[in-house]
Amino acid sequence: RFAEVFSNTKGTFHSGYFENEPDTDWSLPGNRKWAESIRNQWKNRADDFPKEIPIVAAGTIRFQGREMIPEYDPNFGPEKELISQVAQSNEEDVDQAVAAAQADPDAWRTKSLRERHQILSTAADEMRRSRGDLIGVVAAETGKIFTEADVEVSEAVDFLEYYPHAIREFAGLSNLACRGKGVGVVVSPWNFPIAIPCGGVTAALATGNTVILKPASSAVMTAWELCRCFWNAGVSRNTLQFLPGAGFRIGSSLIRHPGVDFVIFTGGTESGLGILKQRPDLILAAETGGKNATIVTAMADRDQAVRNVVYSAFGNCGQKCSATSLLILEDEVYQSEHFRTQLVDAAGSMNVGSAWDFENRMGPLVRPPDGDLKHALTQLEPGEFWVLEPKNLHGNPNLWTPGIKYGVAPGSYTHMTEFFGPVLGVMRAKDLSHAIELANQTGYGLTSAIESLDLREQEIWKKTIQAGNLYINRGTTGAMVLRQPFGGMGKSAIGPGIKVGHSNYLSQFMDFEEVGFPGRGVIMKNHALLRTVQHLKTKLNWGLVSAFKEDFNKLVHAVHSYLYWYEEEFGRGKDYFHLRGQENILGYLPVGRVVVRLHEDDTLFETLARTAAAVITGCDPLISIPSTLNNRVTDFVCGREAKPFIGASKIVRQSDAELAGILNRIHRIRYAAPRRVSTLISKAAARSGFYISRSPVLMEGRIELLQYLRSQSICDTYHRYGNLGGRGI
Repeated sequence: RFAEVFSNTKGTFHSGYFENEPDTDWSLPGNRKWAESIRNQWKNRADDFPKEIPIVAAGTIRFQGREMIPEYDPNFGPEKELISQVAQSNEEDVDQAVAAAQADPDAWRTKSLRERHQILSTAADEMRRSRGDLIGVVAAETGKIFTEADVEVSEAVDFLEYYPHAIREFAGLSNLACRGKGVGVVVSPWNFPIAIPCGGVTAALATGNTVILKPASSAVMTAWELCRCFWNAGVSRNTLQFLPGAGFRIGSSLIRHPGVDFVIFTGGTESGLGILKQRPDLILAAETGGKNATIVTAMADRDQAVRNVVYSAFGNCGQKCSATSLLILEDEVYQSEHFRTQLVDAAGSMNVGSAWDFENRMGPLVRPPDGDLKHALTQLEPGEFWVLEPKNLHGNPNLWTPGIKYGVAPGSYTHMTEFFGPVLGVMRAKDLSHAIELANQTGYGLTSAIESLDLREQEIWKKTIQAGNLYINRGTTGAMVLRQPFGGMGKSAIGPGIKVGHSNYLSQFMDFEEVGFPGRGVIMKNHALLRTVQHLKTKLNWGLVSAFKEDFNKLVHAVHSYLYWYEEEFGRGKDYFHLRGQENILGYLPVGRVVVRLHEDDTLFETLARTAAAVITGCDPLISIPSTLNNRVTDFVCGREAKPFIGASKIVRQSDAELAGILNRIHRIRYAAPRRVSTLISKAAARSGFYISRSPVLMEGRIELLQYLRSQSICDTYHRYGNLGGRGI
């Protein structure tokens, strides 16, 4: 790796197809020497540190007059080894950065898709060249061990190669004009300080937006190295700006700024809700917390289960939103002393210590534990007992060994609380159904795994577990771009919940305008709804229908497009890789009860198209009419002529206050345009993170149907130690 020669013809811009970036092969002697050179460069040396990290706003690098905050290497403990001094942004920086992002003086928005793709592909090459520096800075700043930092760089390269390639899927729809929404803010976390901010920045840039990165305060130096890759590739400092600072001050100023059009956020659920409370009408794409469960049944390969659970629970020191923090064992496995001994021995054998010592497999926490994590590491709830008690090491409050507690009770603090650290709670289940019930009770829905060789158990679990990423006989961490698009449901997502690492993710950051009718792909199934609109289109002079000639003409095209794209894209699972020994299926589920909320400016097309889309995707539509609204559209909807279109859909009249009162009993509200959402509904939804779909209603089913579906990735590792079984025949 250290001597790798980088070709300027590598990547999607040149090849036209996407493949995941390979990780470093650490078994090669040359790469081990390369690792030593990284350590020599980045492990704190008095003549190299501290580095000074500036602000970049409105194209200028700024230090003067700014407060400087020190950062320390967590491998040595708090305030022992100073590694950087970070300039803190102020309100003036925020205003100037947003103004520059709006003005776009370097014309990023007007570049063609090809031009943007070429620049981002160059950034991918810069990332490849900077792999060593990125690994080193992450180890110095967050304590992440080299093998874990390395896979982050690969994922970052994947985002840079995939997103500008995938956007062509939307650009290829000739009936749509696509453009970026404007100014995006990326608020990134410290636990994945390379991959996650790179993914957010790349998605925003690829879709034609200007971007302001607000990095996590514990990972500013890493974010600086990341931004340098973009700037060196040709993304200007007006197009991508860099504003470090305290989240409660700078983050809040950016979120509230009226010049910011959307925010991409990764962090805790409460922090995500806090963003919406500050600005309820904000377009927010947020990946939030997880309380992820692995279920081990009596039909599991128990050796394999132990390996997968330990890796998922304690990799990255448990500081992953996707980490297994609950282990739910079927009664027979829970009572097995052999299984318990294996689990404890495997976790207890992990070397814990500084990331600079290569024998360690678990590094330090990014900061000393406090709050829920400190409680989890030091306290037991009633009925719980340690089978592996965590210990603090070497006088460094950041260093903790793995902890495993048995006896976790349903509904308890350990069961329901996200800890974000190296603590595994073990629960006992009577059977598989009980185990699934316990997993779903947390209200989160990010990742989940089952360890079972019984295909019947796997099918039951897939149909009833509530999570965005499902893993069969595999760990809950390590999702790869496009192979396992990543994102959750429930308390694990705020916003539309569209998965990162898939083309659909990009649609959130674009505005679509229809400049023609959608293409007419072949529909395999004869759908009653299409027959109805086609029949009425031939009778547009009939009574009330003649007043809505344009609406019904658009509706015919819309229903045809909805049916085509449901059959082609959304109604069946897709495996983009077809690996031997592992299936990776991306499928879609209806969101559930969808309220089609009417407004006085809604057309009949906008009303009936939303209802049709909900029916076609398997949702349960409820047409909600404001109590005082009466016009031609409501007359039609409430009359007998509408019955063929709305079918069994319920129609209710209700005030905004009444609608707000049923948010806990519905799953989504679909408005026809952003300005038609009432302030009362926005504020009520923001309190719980309830998602309101408000983009303009389109005839194009490839885009419109995303408003009624949630995606789910299923990774099934069906081989056993390389043996494919019946599938290998």
